[in-house]
Amino acid sequence: MQELSKNEDTKHIPFIFLSAKTERKDVRKGMNLGADDYITKPFNEDELVSAIESRLAKAALIKDDLTKTKQSKPLPNDTLHTLNDLKNFFDDVGETFLFSKGDVIYRESENSNYIYLIREGVVKNYKIDEDGKELITALYKEDDLFGYTSFTHNLPYQESATAMEDTELVGISKHELKDILDNNHRLALELIELLTDNLSSIKSQLLQMAYSSVNKKTAATILRFAEKINNKPEDPIKISRNDLASVAGVAPETFIRTLSKFKKEGLIDVQGRNIVVLNINKLQHIL
Repeated sequence: MQELSKNEDTKHIPFIFLSAKTERKDVRKGMNLGADDYITKPFNEDELVSAIESRLAKAALIKDDLTKTKQSKPLPNDTLHTLNDLKNFFDDVGETFLFSKGDVIYRESENSNYIYLIREGVVKNYKIDEDGKELITALYKEDDLFGYTSFTHNLPYQESATAMEDTELVGISKHELKDILDNNHRLALELIELLTDNLSSIKSQLLQMAYSSVNKKTAATILRFAEKINNKPEDPIKISRNDLASVAGVAPETFIRTLSKFKKEGLIDVQGRNIVVLNINKLQHIL
């Protein structure tokens, strides 16, 4: 029975025990082995026929349900040609994950088992240096993919990921995505282009942190959040000062002082913990 249950072609075949062992422990043992029914001797012929008919009918229903499920499930090799197709596939068959603000999604050096699509929320990728300082390397919002390391090698995550607000994700296994990409070269090229854009963004951020003035770093960070995270640039930026300073690559105290300066100049408004861009053109001019 155990061998039959491992085979997709035989796992749903009904199995009825016909035994002279009538003690409850024997019946329980038979059912625990995976039997669909347990009939003891002596038995009535009608009882046996009825049990067989009942189990065959149930097996037919299960088979019918499985057939419908397979027909309704997207076929990756035939239907996924673009990045949007892939995102729809995530939505249709991916596993759902819910995270509250501040929850760690994965940590650096953990096994990279899943690739994620954000249904709702904001996620940050970051690394921690030897002094315990956090460096945010990427920001992701609704409809963004993240969590990819290597599609061909079992590499761990190279950075950590945390939800910056309540977040809903859908994920598929890295191995499943690899199978999809192996059979969809156009999709693979689109994903390569996405990875290239991400690398370019990280390169620009590193250059900014290394060579830009504090004013430029602060302005660039505000614009980055306003354009990347918000639906509209003028929407409030609801991100902690520490996270903003981490992206800018400056100390939180320095970042806060620069915010005060920008507020006095009429570039932004500070409403409690939120930042509102008042003059996006002047901020861009600082760059």
